[in-house]
Amino acid sequence: MNPKKLVRKVLPKQGIKAAEESYRRGRVYALQARHGFPAKGLHVIAVTGTNGKTTTANYINAMLKSAGKRTALFSTAVIELDGESRLNLTHRTVPLTSELISFFKQAKAARVDYVVMEVTSQALDQHKMLGMPVEIAVMTNLTQDHLDYHKTMENYAAAKARLFTNYLSPEHVVLNSDDEWFEYFAKRSVGDITTYGQKDDSDALISTIRLQATGSNWSLADMHLQTQLPGTFNIYNASAAACVGELIGLSSDQIEQGIAALHAVPGRMEVIDTGQNFGVLVDYAHTPDALDNVLTAAKEITSGKGRVLVVFGATGDRDKAKRPIMGGVVAAHADLIYLTDDETYTEDPDTIRAEVRAGIERAKGNYIEVADRRQAIAAAFTAARVGDVVVLAGMGHQDTRNMGGKSIAWDERDIARELLAKR
Repeated sequence: MNPKKLVRKVLPKQGIKAAEESYRRGRVYALQARHGFPAKGLHVIAVTGTNGKTTTANYINAMLKSAGKRTALFSTAVIELDGESRLNLTHRTVPLTSELISFFKQAKAARVDYVVMEVTSQALDQHKMLGMPVEIAVMTNLTQDHLDYHKTMENYAAAKARLFTNYLSPEHVVLNSDDEWFEYFAKRSVGDITTYGQKDDSDALISTIRLQATGSNWSLADMHLQTQLPGTFNIYNASAAACVGELIGLSSDQIEQGIAALHAVPGRMEVIDTGQNFGVLVDYAHTPDALDNVLTAAKEITSGKGRVLVVFGATGDRDKAKRPIMGGVVAAHADLIYLTDDETYTEDPDTIRAEVRAGIERAKGNYIEVADRRQAIAAAFTAARVGDVVVLAGMGHQDTRNMGGKSIAWDERDIARELLAKR
C-alpha cells in the first residue's frame, strides 16, 4: 500500500493534520539551516490580503526604489532583484520553499536594503514563512476566496492572522481600518499598529478623493498623493504602501514621489491601446471583491458616458461557492456580460459556467454566453462603441491557461492586441 494512504488509514484526521504540520515545520527549518538561514538580517516587508497584494507590494517597491533603496520583490505578477525585473509566470504567489530560500539567498548576495513580498494564506498555513524576519506586515482586506482550501472564512482569517501574531512577530503592522475584518486582525496583532482608511480615527486618514480616468489623487494625513492607476481600491493599495514608507522613515516628498512613480502593474488594470475608440483593460480579478473594484473603476473611467462590457468566467477546481456571487457582482456593474471560460483545470466547463450563470440570472444581468474565450473577446470588441470600456477579467499577466488539465499558451494582452488589429 502507498505509505501516504497507509498513514491516512491508520491515523485519525487530527493525527494526520498534526503529522503534516510537524513535517512542514521541520522541512522549512531543515532547508533554512542547510542554507545558513539566508533571510536572517534582511528587512522583510510582507503584504497579505484577499485583493490588492500585488499592487500594494509593487507600490512599496516603486516607492523604496524612488527613495534610492535597493530592493528585492516577489509578487504574483513581478519578480525583481536589485532592479532586474521579470514576470512571475509560475502561477504561484509564494514560491516553493526551496525556491523561496534561493530567492532570499540571492537578495542577501545582492545586498538589498529591503525584501518586499506577497504572502498568501496557503503559504502561512503551510509554514512557508516560518522563521522569516518580517519587519512590517501589511493587510489589504479580507473577502471570500480560497474556501476550497480553508473551508470557512474563520479558517481563512486565522491563516492570514499568522502574519501579525507571535508566529512571525512583526515589529510593525499596517491594517485597513475600513475592512470588515479589521477588529479581528487588530486584536491578534503583536506589532505596533498603523491604520489607514476613511474612518475618522484612522492614523492615516484618506480624504479629498478625486478620481479620473488617468488615475487618482487624494490626501493621506498631511500628504497629497497621486497615482496613475485608476480606481478607489488603488487609493487604498497606495495608502497602505505610504504607511510603510512612513514607518521606515521616508519623508513625505519621498513617499509622494514614490507612489507617483508606479506607472502600471502587469495584468492589473493594464490598458491595451492600439488606437481603438473604446477602452480595454486586462485585470487579474477573479474574486467577487476584486471584480467589484475593477468594474467600479471601469464605470468611473466612462464617467457615465459609456458602457462597461466584461469578458469573464470562473476557475475550475477552486472555490465553487464564490461562482454565483461573482456572477451577481458582475451583473450589478456591467452593462453587457460575455460569460466565457477562464481556466477549467479538470472540471467540466459547462458546469462552471452554469454556476456563474445562476448568479447573473438571479441579478437579472444582461449576458451572452460564449464558451470560447477568444471568440468572446472578439465579440465584446465588435459590440464596443465610442466611450465604452471593455474589461477582460481573470487572466491578468499569465502567459498560459490550464484547460482540461493541460497548459496552453495564452497571453490575454497579446490576444487583445491581435484582435483589435483585425477590426
